[in-house]
Amino acid sequence: MSASAYADLSNRLAEIADLTRAAELLFWDERTKMPGGGAGPRSEQLATLAGFIHERMVADDLGKLLESLEPWGAEQPYDSDEASTIRLALRRWRKARRVPTALAAEIAGAESVAENVWVEARAQSDFPALLPHLRTLIDLKRRLIGCFEDFEHPYDVLLDDFEPGMTVDQVRPVLEELRDGLADLLERVSGSSVEPDDSCLHGKFDLDRQRALGHAICELMPLRDSGWRLDETAHPFASAMAPSDVRLTTRYEPNFIGTAIWSIVHEAGHGIYESGMPDALRRNPIGNPPSLGLHESQSRLWENWVGRGRPFLHRLAPLLAEHFPDAFGDVDGEGLYRAANAVKRSLIRTEADEVTYNLHVVIRFELELEIFEDRLALEDLPAAWNDRYATYLGLDVPDDAHGVLQDVHWSSGSFGYFPTYALGNVVAAQLWNRARAELPSLDGQLEAGELEPLRSWLDDRLYSLAGRFEPMETIERATGESLDVKPLLAHLEHKYGELYELG
Repeated sequence: MSASAYADLSNRLAEIADLTRAAELLFWDERTKMPGGGAGPRSEQLATLAGFIHERMVADDLGKLLESLEPWGAEQPYDSDEASTIRLALRRWRKARRVPTALAAEIAGAESVAENVWVEARAQSDFPALLPHLRTLIDLKRRLIGCFEDFEHPYDVLLDDFEPGMTVDQVRPVLEELRDGLADLLERVSGSSVEPDDSCLHGKFDLDRQRALGHAICELMPLRDSGWRLDETAHPFASAMAPSDVRLTTRYEPNFIGTAIWSIVHEAGHGIYESGMPDALRRNPIGNPPSLGLHESQSRLWENWVGRGRPFLHRLAPLLAEHFPDAFGDVDGEGLYRAANAVKRSLIRTEADEVTYNLHVVIRFELELEIFEDRLALEDLPAAWNDRYATYLGLDVPDDAHGVLQDVHWSSGSFGYFPTYALGNVVAAQLWNRARAELPSLDGQLEAGELEPLRSWLDDRLYSLAGRFEPMETIERATGESLDVKPLLAHLEHKYGELYELG
């Protein structure tokens, strides 16, 4: 009886997964290919799909089926697909059950509308144009939070969507330890007389040649053959319709080649993780990475530990010289390594170096907390943003396009997302330490452009776990440790201590 009931459950969950992927495809198209005139109809389409998905997620008969299978699932091996599927689906059903379908649909529609407004608002540096849409989104999120009165902090409800089981009380000390350690390192780096030359990354770079370079970089990454594509967007992201269908995006800047290089490596990291999910689980909720923090651990590991690491950049230098001989013809691997890791206080998070990047994240996390703790009015958000940049990074923000409007996340309703970037860096450092210990030839392989051994190691250590366990348990199984900031701070101290001769 339980076997047939589980087969029924699998079929129901597969339908929900298919609908969710269809919504993801509409989302990808909205950000890459959709003409501007499609914004209104697309918001309606996404709202309809969100409502339909939510209705299936909260259906009474699905809940009865899950609850009837719960005792049977508890008898199965804890790490089995059956036990893991029932645990995860039941958790999601119980959470989704508390949200009215009309509210879920309204949120999806408002997010689509606001994101399309953001594109123009960012281009015009016009925060007032986005403000009413942010008000709507915040009001909707507060209504969502009101469905979960048993959560200790209102922000916990939002964070749980991206980091299941994590709370403000867990995340805040991690980010505070990171913030304080980075502030000290940044002060010492800023006082160094060493100034790495990164002029090769700045200049005039033909966009068509950048596109050719972008595809060449993707081909160098260990993505599945015929399993990816690369497109352009205002704010780079990665989506997956299946492990064999990964969509990467980037943005090409005419005067800075770094965005094309490292945003592509970053998004390819997301794509590699998605393509590593077991094919047999692609229509199962456990066939996805368990959290955005773990997802970010892969994009950041490939972008920074590999993509900004000395061995890989020795391999990349000839490729850059091939596409842009005037800029890189005389730049060797060591020169590229120093250019790629120059520390500069910058306004734009996606272009930040490893030392300052997490300070950008901390700023956003702190502002989000203040909004949902009713300590910051939305109309004061640009000023609060600018004050925080002056305090943490010593920078004056010239306009909102380079400030509060630079990220798509708030206009897309992704409150609670930003901490995952810092958590990803923390986990990446822990994974990298273990990989270096277990792959003694790793540096030589990366310098030779042989990235498959690292990919295979990650397949074994992390990707094969898929979404069977909650994030903290997945981290412990993959790294052998609980979440710990110290390996990341040690990595940055060693790397930038050498580069800037800090002694």
